[in-house]
Amino acid sequence: MSQDKSRHPHSGETVIRKAFYRSLLAILLFAVFGAGLWYFTRDHTAPVVIEEALVSGPVIETQAPPRVPPAVSFTDITRAAGIDFVHTSGAYGEKLMPESIGSGAAFLDYDNDGDQDLLLVNSSWWPDHEQGRQPTLAFYENNGAGQFRDVTSQAGLDVSCYGMGAAIGDYDNDGWTDIYITALGRNYLYHNEQGRFTDVTMDSETAGLESDWSTAAAFIDYDNDGDLDLFAGNYVRWSRDIDLEIDFRLTGLGRAIGAPNHFYGTNSRLYRNEGNGTFSDVSQSAGIAFNEPDSGAPEGKALAVAPVDYDQDGWIDLFVANDTTRNFLYHNLGKGRFEEIGSLEGIAYDRNGKATGAMGIDAAYFRNDSELGIGIGNFSNEMSSLYVTAGGQPPFADEAILEGFGPASRLALTFGLFFFDYDLDGRLDLFQANGHLESEINLIQPSQTYAQPAQLFWNCGAACRNRFVLVEESGALATPMVGRGAAYADIDNDGDLDIVVVQNGREARLFRNDQQTGNHWLRIRLEGRSANRNAIGAVIELTANGVTQRRSVMPTRSYLSQVELPVTFGLGDAGTVDAVTVFWPGGQVQQLPVNTIDTTITVIQPDDA
Repeated sequence: MSQDKSRHPHSGETVIRKAFYRSLLAILLFAVFGAGLWYFTRDHTAPVVIEEALVSGPVIETQAPPRVPPAVSFTDITRAAGIDFVHTSGAYGEKLMPESIGSGAAFLDYDNDGDQDLLLVNSSWWPDHEQGRQPTLAFYENNGAGQFRDVTSQAGLDVSCYGMGAAIGDYDNDGWTDIYITALGRNYLYHNEQGRFTDVTMDSETAGLESDWSTAAAFIDYDNDGDLDLFAGNYVRWSRDIDLEIDFRLTGLGRAIGAPNHFYGTNSRLYRNEGNGTFSDVSQSAGIAFNEPDSGAPEGKALAVAPVDYDQDGWIDLFVANDTTRNFLYHNLGKGRFEEIGSLEGIAYDRNGKATGAMGIDAAYFRNDSELGIGIGNFSNEMSSLYVTAGGQPPFADEAILEGFGPASRLALTFGLFFFDYDLDGRLDLFQANGHLESEINLIQPSQTYAQPAQLFWNCGAACRNRFVLVEESGALATPMVGRGAAYADIDNDGDLDIVVVQNGREARLFRNDQQTGNHWLRIRLEGRSANRNAIGAVIELTANGVTQRRSVMPTRSYLSQVELPVTFGLGDAGTVDAVTVFWPGGQVQQLPVNTIDTTITVIQPDDA
């Protein structure tokens, strides 16, 4: 073997090469055969062109730069304006529930001089626990420039009661605005006799019961007969014995203010004006006294009411903010009857289907379109609610988060709440008065304080992703308060709206609006003839620069409080008003030309055609 290899060194390679060439030739012949077979057997039909769908990628919207609230400041002028009111809660150590929630305020022109005067509701000492001079209501007369003089005694309002709230309205259509005071115990009706008030409670039969705890109240013409009827909201069934028996406590604090869900509910009252100075309690027959079908017990725990004709059928309806139980919507069916449909119309519960600690309430067309919004201030760690219609129709949906209002309101414990146009740009803004119930709450809840800053939300319009922008206040409104009732009025006749806040157990605070935006405005005061004299329940539509604003004449707003009767329209940079239409209670419609701005006009209802 070794010899063969030496003689033929490449003989093995030759064999392998020949085998490779034969294999390659075979593969080539097979490929040629296969290609010919494919050519002669393939489908010669022309191919169908498939048109592909054009799918666009996600569109990334360019977010408009955030709009910044105008530089508007509110100045605390309380002392300088002559307001020296300090609310008395009567607290002496037992931490009784009524000590924590009062009280309210009301702006009204009691002497018909065109200026907004101010009523501040006071509570009182508990029996056998007096701590000084007996507290009374406080009433201040405005000189027209925002300076006030205490005329409580002169006006006949130096009355002591455990007061809660107020309602204003000319119930006898004599041209002088009257006052109703709600309280723990009997309520009070004061007739305005040309600048001095007389107690007509017993003659008018509007006192309620000594066992009542009344809170919100409103003068409304629910039956469209031309005079003002009276709604009185009642809170919980309370007595000192019941309160102490519950013995509500917070860990680390000991005895604490009782929560309303530990107390039984009550029924509110509706008084029909009989036109002769007396009222009839029609709560049962009108459907206001509402008991749960299963238990037969009243469920309502009313703290605030917003009267508004939400379905625009010509009859005023009632939204009631109930504390820790579902909110009510009393739909006015006409013919003196209401039907409670809060759950059906979507305002009974929050977005999670739960009842909230609802306090203050207001209603407004804040988008300047057909959508009605219902704002409700809630307890701490509950966002304030903003229920809005869709397409101008109920049911309502809570859009507080979508509108940017909810998240910023979550930590606050909100009482007073109202819509108003503080910068006169033609869009309704939002104000909240905040403050906790427990003076030492920060010891067990670090996120909470007893006194809390008010919150002002600027309405930046539809162009903004979040309509309501929290105004980062560094001035007077940023000072923490134990806020309860809150109201607005133009106290100095400069066209913009000023604010009063009542604190629990502390001094009231009066804030002057010192805006310098240069925006125009128009204030409209209505005087009814066939409708009630104050035109409460009327709706005014004003169009300027192609935008229509819709506002109602309704002093009952916020918490335990009343705002002024004249309606303020911000016009922004509009130099003229295109149209004004008044929808009077009872159905009469009046269109009127307006040739002036930056002033107040009075519109008197024409005689029926």
